[in-house]
Amino acid sequence: MNVASLSPIRRNEMNTALEAAQAAGIRIAQLFGQIVAVNQKTVDGQSNGLVTQADLDAEDIILALIRENFPGHTILSEESLSDGDVSATNLWVVDPLDGTNNFAHGIPHFSVSIAYLEKGRVTCGVVHNPLTKDWYIAGAGEGAWFNGSRVSVSKHSLITETVAGFGFYYDRGKMMQATLNAIGELFRKQIVGVRRFGSAALDLAYVGVGRFGGYFEYELSPWDFAAGKLFVEEAGGKVTDCQGQALSVAKSSVLATNSRLHSEFLDVVSRHWPH
Repeated sequence: MNVASLSPIRRNEMNTALEAAQAAGIRIAQLFGQIVAVNQKTVDGQSNGLVTQADLDAEDIILALIRENFPGHTILSEESLSDGDVSATNLWVVDPLDGTNNFAHGIPHFSVSIAYLEKGRVTCGVVHNPLTKDWYIAGAGEGAWFNGSRVSVSKHSLITETVAGFGFYYDRGKMMQATLNAIGELFRKQIVGVRRFGSAALDLAYVGVGRFGGYFEYELSPWDFAAGKLFVEEAGGKVTDCQGQALSVAKSSVLATNSRLHSEFLDVVSRHWPH
């Protein structure tokens, strides 16, 4: 399939992101359901989730295509971190397999996420589910597109009308409890429901297409949210951290909403934010 035909955004960076996401997605889909190597990933001596052969193969594919087309650009990617200078003028932020725990346990919900930043501003974002073959594509000032059609966030103005997504970081202590406390308050506010699907990039995409009225997580890395953030904003939504501040290319809490519900969600998630 010529995935470039799904996007009205005609620029070299977008074409490369689409090509890379498609190629990586094909490899991930080939490995899904097979017995693949699964290892525990550690950062600073602490458990930080799983890494599989699919993560590594997908990353190799994506990085090779970016380097072939843009040899002078900097890449920040989850598994290798690559050169990782987030202040670079031309920066790619890549999650080759967002939702590794789902993949490793045979749960068919995960994604490839690729964002391109120019002078610190995300200008292209692609999130791709390789099993459903869904594409969430955004360009700065050029809208958000789902499988070739322009989309927008939900029009819900009451929390009692909407469903929210959320996520857990690997912490099983204070941060986990804070998340549960925030969810409890949302239920007391009579939210329709909450969902925890395990791929932050897809959760953000679901805000952009109007499935979720909001999504929050108390700790995410930039490769988890860079592409999805642009998708939400180009769909008319709002994205901040859980204290209402702007996001940068750094680990952060994240709150994404349809804009209308932002202040109400922010009131809840900021109150329970684990300082």
